[in-house]
Amino acid sequence: MPFLSVVFIVRNQSDTIESILSDATTVISNLVSDYELIIVDNASEDNSISVMKRLTGESGFANLQVYALTKEVDTDTASWVGLENALGDFVAVIDPLIDDIIFLPELLDQAVRGSDVVFANNEQKPARSLAYRAAFALFNGLYSWFNGVHLAKEAPQYRILSKRVINFILQHPQPSMTYRHLPATGGFARSYLNYSSKPKASQQKRLGESIDRGMRLLVSTTRAPMRLVTSLSLFGAVANLIYSVYVVAIGLLKADVAPGWISFSLQQSGMFFLISLVLLVLGEYILNMASLSNEGPLYHVGQEFTSARMTRREKLNIEEVAPTKIMPPISPTDQAS
Repeated sequence: MPFLSVVFIVRNQSDTIESILSDATTVISNLVSDYELIIVDNASEDNSISVMKRLTGESGFANLQVYALTKEVDTDTASWVGLENALGDFVAVIDPLIDDIIFLPELLDQAVRGSDVVFANNEQKPARSLAYRAAFALFNGLYSWFNGVHLAKEAPQYRILSKRVINFILQHPQPSMTYRHLPATGGFARSYLNYSSKPKASQQKRLGESIDRGMRLLVSTTRAPMRLVTSLSLFGAVANLIYSVYVVAIGLLKADVAPGWISFSLQQSGMFFLISLVLLVLGEYILNMASLSNEGPLYHVGQEFTSARMTRREKLNIEEVAPTKIMPPISPTDQAS
């Protein structure tokens, strides 16, 4: 049986975290014998830290690891914190407010059958405002146009990844940004499952932060926006060059041209031609620098706790051997006596 890691993203859920872990332990222990539970606390402002310290104690849960972030980050970045610290052959990522862990056995079954990535889509969505839903639809439409992937349908948050996929994402300069879409575009064996479960709660989504996150995702995971800028710059340069030829042709073929029109038109077209060329070069330079850049981490783990009991260690066949007592050497005097 595989070693399974399950990552939970929580924030201000001190009242429910124990029941979340209890349900997870019940489901997972019936699936595999070797597992670990990873909690990523996304900078909670309640007493979640003290609760999780207690849950990692002697009387708490086995195989539990907690990573407490110092500042709130987006869900994808928080998910990556757990993923890059997971040890399992397969790693599942779950948002306990939206995703149902009861469906995890079906995801693991598909993964064991040979799928490197298994996505699960909950057909029941949390309630969102009209403005948020409109922005969400616009973002997914643009991302699908630029990258050919509809993130909401083809790369939902609830997923299970093999270690091979995680190692592949680790090779990219910004794994916490590319984690969301790479498993759906990297050529891995994928499976898509649908289920229906009412979300336990609707975590508040701030429209401004979501728009900012969407823009960063568009810019960092595809060159299409900048490539559009360079294409328009090239088009502007060519158009102004053609217009200059047109102005010269009018000056040669027509006699009744307004005084100063030819020189003014050539001056304007020449200036815009140069500006377009500058923008084209700058755009290509930015694209090249973006491909080479490697920004620092988007998160910082402030505290880390590990369960006092790890069942994987308890099953290891280790025998403690008492050190052998070394006798002091016998001197010639002692031998003579």
